Amino acid sequence: MTRYRIIGSMTGNSMDAIDLVLTEFNADKITDICSYSEAYTGDMRKKVNQLRNIIVNYKVSMKDLEERKEFQSFHNEYIWGIANAIKKMCRQNDIDLSSVDAIGFHGKTLDYSPPSINQKYPYTLQIGSGQMLANLTGIPVVYDFRSNLIMNNYEAAPLIGPHNAHIAAYEGDGIYYNAGNTSNLAVIINQKTKAAWDAGPFNAFSDALIRRHTKNKKAYDINGEDGLKGKLIPLLLKKLFDKSAFTETGHNFYNLPFPKSGDPAFYHLFQIKDFQEPIVHFYDVLHTCEYFSAYIAVHSLKYIPVEWEITPRFILFGGGWHNQVAMQTFKNLLKGKGFILSEHKKEFELIQKRFGNAEIFYSAFGEFMEARLCADLAR
Repeated sequence: MTRYRIIGSMTGNSMDAIDLVLTEFNADKITDICSYSEAYTGDMRKKVNQLRNIIVNYKVSMKDLEERKEFQSFHNEYIWGIANAIKKMCRQNDIDLSSVDAIGFHGKTLDYSPPSINQKYPYTLQIGSGQMLANLTGIPVVYDFRSNLIMNNYEAAPLIGPHNAHIAAYEGDGIYYNAGNTSNLAVIINQKTKAAWDAGPFNAFSDALIRRHTKNKKAYDINGEDGLKGKLIPLLLKKLFDKSAFTETGHNFYNLPFPKSGDPAFYHLFQIKDFQEPIVHFYDVLHTCEYFSAYIAVHSLKYIPVEWEITPRFILFGGGWHNQVAMQTFKNLLKGKGFILSEHKKEFELIQKRFGNAEIFYSAFGEFMEARLCADLAR
Protein backbone atom coordinates (compact mmCIF):
# COMPACT_ATOMS: atom_id res chain seq x y z
CA MET A 1 0.00 0.00 0.00
CA THR A 2 1.52 3.35 -1.04
CA ARG A 3 -1.46 5.62 -0.40
CA TYR A 4 -1.95 6.99 3.10
CA ARG A 5 -4.11 9.69 4.65
CA ILE A 6 -2.37 10.88 7.81
CA ILE A 7 -2.99 13.71 10.26
CA GLY A 8 0.14 15.50 11.46
CA SER A 9 0.00 17.20 14.86
CA MET A 10 2.49 19.76 16.13
CA THR A 11 2.55 21.93 19.24
CA GLY A 12 5.89 23.72 19.00
CA ASN A 13 8.06 25.37 21.63
CA SER A 14 6.19 28.64 21.18
CA MET A 15 3.13 26.84 22.59
CA ASP A 16 0.91 29.26 20.72
CA ALA A 17 -1.39 26.74 19.03
CA ILE A 18 -2.28 23.19 18.08
CA ASP A 19 -1.43 22.88 14.38
CA LEU A 20 -3.00 20.05 12.40
CA VAL A 21 -2.90 19.03 8.76
CA LEU A 22 -4.49 16.04 7.01
CA THR A 23 -2.17 15.01 4.19
CA GLU A 24 -2.52 12.34 1.54
CA PHE A 25 0.66 10.56 0.49
CA ASN A 26 0.23 8.69 -2.78
CA ALA A 27 3.63 7.27 -3.73
CA ASP A 28 5.72 10.44 -4.20
CA LYS A 29 2.73 12.78 -4.45
CA ILE A 30 1.96 14.92 -1.39
CA THR A 31 -1.44 16.63 -1.14
CA ASP A 32 -2.86 18.53 1.84
CA ILE A 33 -6.56 17.81 2.20
CA CYS A 34 -7.32 20.22 5.04
CA SER A 35 -5.69 21.96 7.98
CA TYR A 36 -6.65 23.47 11.30
CA SER A 37 -5.07 25.63 13.98
CA GLU A 38 -6.40 26.30 17.46
CA ALA A 39 -4.77 28.92 19.67
CA TYR A 40 -3.64 28.02 23.15
CA THR A 41 -4.68 30.11 26.11
CA GLY A 42 -2.23 31.98 28.28
CA ASP A 43 -3.15 29.53 31.05
CA MET A 44 -1.89 26.56 29.00
CA ARG A 45 1.38 28.34 28.22
CA LYS A 46 1.76 29.10 31.92
CA LYS A 47 1.29 25.41 32.80
CA VAL A 48 3.94 24.39 30.25
CA ASN A 49 6.43 26.89 31.62
CA GLN A 50 5.77 25.72 35.18
CA LEU A 51 6.50 22.11 34.19
CA ARG A 52 9.63 23.14 32.27
CA ASN A 53 10.90 25.02 35.31
CA ILE A 54 10.30 22.02 37.58
CA ILE A 55 12.20 19.72 35.22
CA VAL A 56 15.05 22.03 34.22
CA ASN A 57 15.68 23.61 37.63
CA TYR A 58 15.04 20.64 39.91
CA LYS A 59 15.90 17.72 37.59
CA VAL A 60 13.05 15.59 38.94
CA SER A 61 12.81 11.98 37.84
CA MET A 62 10.11 10.80 35.45
CA LYS A 63 8.47 8.88 38.30
CA ASP A 64 8.32 11.99 40.47
CA LEU A 65 7.09 14.09 37.56
CA GLU A 66 4.25 11.71 36.74
CA GLU A 67 3.06 11.74 40.34
CA ARG A 68 2.75 15.54 40.44
CA LYS A 69 -0.79 16.86 40.15
CA GLU A 70 0.30 19.68 37.83
CA PHE A 71 1.74 17.13 35.42
CA GLN A 72 -1.39 14.96 35.30
CA SER A 73 -3.63 17.99 34.93
CA PHE A 74 -1.62 19.44 32.05
CA HIS A 75 -1.07 16.11 30.30
CA ASN A 76 -4.72 15.14 30.17
CA GLU A 77 -5.83 18.63 29.13
CA TYR A 78 -3.14 18.60 26.42
CA ILE A 79 -4.19 15.26 24.91
CA TRP A 80 -7.91 16.04 25.17
CA GLY A 81 -7.25 19.34 23.41
CA ILE A 82 -5.48 17.66 20.48
CA ALA A 83 -8.15 14.96 20.18
CA ASN A 84 -10.95 17.55 20.16
CA ALA A 85 -9.08 19.68 17.60
CA ILE A 86 -8.70 16.64 15.33
CA LYS A 87 -12.43 15.94 15.57
CA LYS A 88 -13.25 19.60 14.84
CA MET A 89 -11.02 19.66 11.76
CA CYS A 90 -12.54 16.48 10.40
CA ARG A 91 -16.09 17.57 11.18
CA GLN A 92 -15.61 20.97 9.52
CA ASN A 93 -14.21 19.34 6.37
CA ASP A 94 -16.59 16.34 6.18
CA ILE A 95 -13.77 13.88 6.84
CA ASP A 96 -14.78 10.49 8.22
CA LEU A 97 -12.36 9.64 11.05
CA SER A 98 -12.32 6.04 9.84
CA SER A 99 -10.81 7.19 6.53
CA VAL A 100 -7.65 8.43 8.31
CA ASP A 101 -4.87 5.84 8.45
CA ALA A 102 -2.84 7.35 11.28
CA ILE A 103 -1.94 10.37 13.37
CA GLY A 104 1.70 11.49 13.48
CA PHE A 105 2.13 12.93 16.97
CA HIS A 106 5.27 14.77 18.11
CA GLY A 107 4.29 15.41 21.73
CA LYS A 108 5.23 18.42 23.85
CA THR A 109 8.94 18.96 24.43
CA LEU A 110 9.66 19.77 28.08
CA ASP A 111 13.41 19.16 28.17
CA TYR A 112 16.14 18.44 25.68
CA SER A 113 19.91 18.05 25.94
CA PRO A 114 21.43 16.81 22.65
CA PRO A 115 24.97 15.49 22.10
CA SER A 116 26.17 18.89 20.84
CA ILE A 117 25.34 20.34 24.28
CA ASN A 118 25.69 17.31 26.55
CA GLN A 119 28.07 14.72 25.09
CA LYS A 120 28.10 12.46 28.15
CA TYR A 121 24.40 12.05 28.93
CA PRO A 122 22.21 13.34 26.07
CA TYR A 123 18.45 13.02 26.50
CA THR A 124 15.11 14.24 25.19
CA LEU A 125 11.74 14.49 26.90
CA GLN A 126 8.49 14.74 24.95
CA ILE A 127 5.29 14.14 26.89
CA GLY A 128 1.97 12.94 25.54
CA SER A 129 0.35 9.51 25.59
CA GLY A 130 -0.02 8.20 22.05
CA GLN A 131 -2.32 5.50 23.39
CA MET A 132 -4.63 8.02 25.05
CA LEU A 133 -4.83 10.02 21.80
CA ALA A 134 -5.61 6.82 19.88
CA ASN A 135 -8.31 5.88 22.36
CA LEU A 136 -9.96 9.30 22.12
CA THR A 137 -9.93 9.49 18.30
CA GLY A 138 -10.16 5.84 17.26
CA ILE A 139 -7.16 6.41 14.95
CA PRO A 140 -3.77 4.65 15.27
CA VAL A 141 -1.04 6.98 16.54
CA VAL A 142 2.63 6.94 15.54
CA TYR A 143 4.82 8.89 17.95
CA ASP A 144 8.15 9.21 19.81
CA PHE A 145 10.23 10.26 16.81
CA ARG A 146 13.25 11.46 18.81
CA SER A 147 14.25 8.83 21.39
CA ASN A 148 15.88 6.34 19.02
CA LEU A 149 17.92 9.13 17.43
CA ILE A 150 19.21 10.39 20.78
CA MET A 151 20.12 6.84 21.88
CA ASN A 152 22.19 6.48 18.70
CA ASN A 153 24.04 9.76 19.30
CA TYR A 154 22.13 11.89 16.79
CA GLU A 155 20.84 15.35 17.64
CA ALA A 156 17.15 14.37 17.25
CA ALA A 157 16.44 17.94 16.12
CA PRO A 158 15.74 19.47 13.78
CA LEU A 159 13.70 16.58 12.35
CA ILE A 160 12.53 18.56 9.32
CA GLY A 161 15.32 17.68 6.86
CA PRO A 162 13.87 14.52 5.30
CA HIS A 163 10.47 16.15 4.83
CA ASN A 164 12.09 19.20 3.21
CA ALA A 165 13.80 16.78 0.82
CA HIS A 166 10.39 15.36 -0.13
CA ILE A 167 9.03 18.88 -0.67
CA ALA A 168 12.04 19.58 -2.92
CA ALA A 169 10.37 17.38 -5.53
CA TYR A 170 7.94 20.30 -5.93
CA GLU A 171 9.98 23.37 -4.99
CA GLY A 172 13.52 22.37 -5.90
CA ASP A 173 16.85 22.14 -4.15
CA GLY A 174 18.17 24.90 -1.94
CA ILE A 175 18.19 25.92 1.69
CA TYR A 176 14.88 25.30 3.45
CA TYR A 177 14.70 27.72 6.37
CA ASN A 178 12.22 27.45 9.21
CA ALA A 179 11.41 30.37 11.50
CA GLY A 180 9.59 29.13 14.58
CA ASN A 181 10.50 29.44 18.25
CA THR A 182 13.95 28.38 16.99
CA SER A 183 15.20 28.82 13.44
CA ASN A 184 16.62 25.85 11.60
CA LEU A 185 17.86 25.16 8.11
CA ALA A 186 18.13 22.09 5.91
CA VAL A 187 20.52 22.03 2.97
CA ILE A 188 18.88 20.03 0.19
CA ILE A 189 21.02 18.84 -2.74
CA ASN A 190 19.63 16.50 -5.40
CA GLN A 191 16.46 16.17 -3.33
CA LYS A 192 18.43 14.73 -0.42
CA THR A 193 19.25 16.26 2.96
CA LYS A 194 22.93 17.10 3.08
CA ALA A 195 22.73 18.60 6.58
CA ALA A 196 20.26 20.26 8.95
CA TRP A 197 20.80 22.24 12.14
CA ASP A 198 19.39 24.91 14.43
CA ALA A 199 20.66 28.48 14.04
CA GLY A 200 19.22 29.69 17.36
CA PRO A 201 16.18 31.51 18.75
CA PHE A 202 13.85 33.22 16.28
CA ASN A 203 10.43 33.93 17.77
CA ALA A 204 11.59 32.90 21.25
CA PHE A 205 12.94 36.28 22.36
CA SER A 206 10.36 38.58 20.80
CA ASP A 207 7.51 36.33 22.00
CA ALA A 208 8.87 36.36 25.55
CA LEU A 209 9.18 40.15 25.50
CA ILE A 210 5.68 40.72 24.13
CA ARG A 211 4.08 38.34 26.61
CA ARG A 212 5.82 39.92 29.56
CA HIS A 213 5.21 43.49 28.37
CA THR A 214 1.48 42.90 27.77
CA LYS A 215 1.02 40.59 30.78
CA ASN A 216 0.13 37.74 28.39
CA LYS A 217 -2.59 39.71 26.60
CA LYS A 218 -0.62 39.27 23.37
CA ALA A 219 1.20 36.04 22.47
CA TYR A 220 3.52 37.53 19.85
CA ASP A 221 4.32 40.63 17.79
CA ILE A 222 1.78 40.27 14.96
CA ASN A 223 3.59 40.81 11.65
CA GLY A 224 6.30 42.69 13.53
CA GLU A 225 4.04 45.73 13.91
CA ASP A 226 5.43 46.69 17.32
CA GLY A 227 9.00 45.99 16.29
CA LEU A 228 8.62 48.39 13.37
CA LYS A 229 8.09 51.20 15.91
CA GLY A 230 11.61 50.76 17.26
CA LYS A 231 15.18 51.04 16.02
CA LEU A 232 18.29 48.90 16.34
CA ILE A 233 20.50 49.17 19.44
CA PRO A 234 23.93 47.96 18.19
CA LEU A 235 25.40 47.42 21.67
CA LEU A 236 22.40 45.29 22.61
CA LEU A 237 22.82 43.25 19.41
CA LYS A 238 26.35 42.40 20.51
CA LYS A 239 25.18 41.43 24.01
CA LEU A 240 22.57 39.14 22.48
CA PHE A 241 25.17 37.40 20.35
CA ASP A 242 27.69 37.10 23.18
CA LYS A 243 25.44 36.23 26.11
CA SER A 244 22.02 34.90 25.12
CA ALA A 245 22.73 31.25 24.27
CA PHE A 246 25.46 29.01 25.61
CA THR A 247 26.08 25.34 26.35
CA GLU A 248 26.46 23.67 29.72
CA THR A 249 30.23 23.94 29.22
CA GLY A 250 29.97 27.68 28.61
CA HIS A 251 30.48 27.72 24.84
CA ASN A 252 28.59 30.27 22.74
CA PHE A 253 25.88 28.32 20.87
CA TYR A 254 26.06 30.60 17.82
CA ASN A 255 29.75 29.82 17.31
CA LEU A 256 29.30 26.05 17.40
CA PRO A 257 29.58 24.24 14.05
CA PHE A 258 26.85 21.82 13.01
CA PRO A 259 25.46 19.36 13.94
CA LYS A 260 23.75 21.33 16.68
CA SER A 261 20.24 21.95 17.95
CA GLY A 262 18.71 24.43 20.34
CA ASP A 263 16.01 24.54 22.97
CA PRO A 264 14.35 27.28 25.06
CA ALA A 265 16.33 26.02 28.07
CA PHE A 266 19.56 27.14 26.35
CA TYR A 267 18.33 30.69 25.77
CA HIS A 268 19.06 33.27 28.45
CA LEU A 269 17.36 36.48 27.42
CA PHE A 270 16.25 37.71 30.82
CA GLN A 271 19.64 37.06 32.38
CA ILE A 272 20.98 39.97 30.30
CA LYS A 273 20.69 43.14 32.35
CA ASP A 274 19.06 45.17 29.55
CA PHE A 275 16.01 42.88 29.62
CA GLN A 276 15.34 43.22 33.31
CA GLU A 277 12.35 45.41 34.17
CA PRO A 278 11.71 48.22 33.66
CA ILE A 279 12.64 48.47 29.96
CA VAL A 280 12.62 52.15 29.06
CA HIS A 281 12.86 51.82 25.29
CA PHE A 282 10.67 48.75 24.79
CA TYR A 283 10.12 49.10 21.05
CA ASP A 284 13.86 49.53 20.43
CA VAL A 285 14.62 46.42 22.50
CA LEU A 286 11.93 44.45 20.67
CA HIS A 287 13.17 45.65 17.27
CA THR A 288 16.72 44.59 18.20
CA CYS A 289 15.52 41.11 19.19
CA GLU A 290 13.72 40.72 15.87
CA TYR A 291 16.77 42.01 13.99
CA PHE A 292 18.89 39.52 15.94
CA SER A 293 16.65 36.61 14.88
CA ALA A 294 17.48 37.29 11.23
CA TYR A 295 21.09 38.15 12.04
CA ILE A 296 21.91 34.74 13.47
CA ALA A 297 19.89 33.03 10.71
CA VAL A 298 22.24 34.64 8.17
CA HIS A 299 25.31 34.14 10.37
CA SER A 300 24.67 30.38 10.52
CA LEU A 301 25.13 30.14 6.73
CA LYS A 302 28.88 30.50 7.27
CA TYR A 303 29.00 26.85 8.34
CA ILE A 304 27.96 25.53 4.92
CA PRO A 305 31.17 24.16 3.37
CA VAL A 306 32.30 26.14 0.33
CA GLU A 307 32.76 22.95 -1.69
CA TRP A 308 29.05 22.12 -1.50
CA GLU A 309 27.38 23.04 -4.77
CA ILE A 310 24.13 24.57 -3.56
CA THR A 311 21.27 25.93 -5.62
CA PRO A 312 21.11 29.63 -4.59
CA ARG A 313 17.55 29.49 -3.31
CA PHE A 314 15.96 30.03 0.11
CA ILE A 315 12.62 28.29 0.63
CA LEU A 316 11.10 29.77 3.78
CA PHE A 317 8.49 28.34 6.12
CA GLY A 318 7.20 28.97 9.63
CA GLY A 319 5.29 31.88 11.13
CA GLY A 320 8.38 33.88 12.09
CA TRP A 321 8.91 35.00 8.50
CA HIS A 322 5.66 36.98 8.70
CA ASN A 323 7.50 39.35 11.05
CA GLN A 324 8.37 42.31 8.80
CA VAL A 325 11.44 43.34 10.81
CA ALA A 326 12.98 39.85 10.69
CA MET A 327 12.10 39.21 7.05
CA GLN A 328 13.45 42.52 5.75
CA THR A 329 16.58 42.19 7.89
CA PHE A 330 17.25 38.70 6.49
CA LYS A 331 16.99 40.01 2.92
CA ASN A 332 19.07 43.11 3.66
CA LEU A 333 21.90 41.22 5.35
CA LEU A 334 22.17 38.82 2.42
CA LYS A 335 22.51 41.86 0.16
CA GLY A 336 25.19 43.48 2.29
CA LYS A 337 22.89 46.05 3.85
CA GLY A 338 22.23 46.73 7.50
CA PHE A 339 24.38 46.80 10.62
CA ILE A 340 26.94 44.02 11.13
CA LEU A 341 29.09 43.56 14.23
CA SER A 342 32.72 44.35 13.44
CA GLU A 343 33.91 40.86 14.38
CA HIS A 344 31.54 39.33 11.81
CA LYS A 345 32.18 41.58 8.82
CA LYS A 346 34.50 39.19 6.95
CA GLU A 347 32.14 36.26 7.57
CA PHE A 348 29.14 38.23 6.31
CA GLU A 349 31.05 39.39 3.23
CA LEU A 350 31.67 35.76 2.26
CA ILE A 351 28.02 34.90 2.91
CA GLN A 352 26.91 37.84 0.76
CA LYS A 353 29.16 36.81 -2.11
CA ARG A 354 27.71 33.34 -2.02
CA PHE A 355 24.03 34.06 -1.40
CA GLY A 356 23.51 37.74 -2.19
CA ASN A 357 21.64 36.98 -5.43
CA ALA A 358 19.75 33.95 -4.13
CA GLU A 359 16.06 33.51 -4.87
CA ILE A 360 13.94 33.92 -1.72
CA PHE A 361 10.32 32.77 -1.47
CA TYR A 362 7.82 31.42 1.04
CA SER A 363 7.04 27.75 0.51
CA ALA A 364 3.63 26.79 -0.83
CA PHE A 365 3.76 24.07 1.86
CA GLY A 366 5.00 26.52 4.48
CA GLU A 367 2.11 27.20 6.83
CA PHE A 368 1.83 23.67 8.22
CA MET A 369 5.27 22.28 7.37
CA GLU A 370 6.06 21.04 10.88
CA ALA A 371 2.66 19.40 11.32
CA ARG A 372 3.02 17.75 7.91
CA LEU A 373 6.50 16.62 8.94
CA CYS A 374 4.88 14.52 11.68
CA ALA A 375 2.50 13.03 9.13
CA ASP A 376 5.44 12.24 6.85
CA LEU A 377 7.40 10.66 9.71
CA ALA A 378 4.35 8.58 10.61
CA ARG A 379 4.15 7.40 7.00
